[in-house]
Amino acid sequence: ADKAGHKNVDFRLGEIENLPVANDVVDVIISNCVINLSPEKSKVFQESYRVLKAGGRLAISDVVATAELPDKLKDDMALFTGCMSGASSIKEIEVMLKDAGFEAIAIKPNDESREFIRNWVPDSKIEDYVVSATIEAVKPKA
Repeated sequence: ADKAGHKNVDFRLGEIENLPVANDVVDVIISNCVINLSPEKSKVFQESYRVLKAGGRLAISDVVATAELPDKLKDDMALFTGCMSGASSIKEIEVMLKDAGFEAIAIKPNDESREFIRNWVPDSKIEDYVVSATIEAVKPKA
């Protein structure tokens, strides 16, 4: 940020379940395929809500489950670290976002992503269970 002359960027080391940020100070949270790696996804959404300003937005891309994964796939650590077997269902994500206090929740699965997901683990049929999705939500204005 300094090298590029950006003064409105701040980098911090932390955990997504315990953000090193004060309450009500963030305008937008963006994430690309990280939340499904957390064993405490509800806590991630609660923390996101805590740090967002009123009217602040959550805009993420992540892998979501479209069907219950077989145990063989669910227990595969390579699939977990590859952002697949830790995916929550769309309904579970909606509930976690609502429970955290978000509104205007929109989860849009990208069915075309099955094409490239198929190539992540050939012959596993993982594309029958997970898909990429955009997840958006808003912290209500007071």
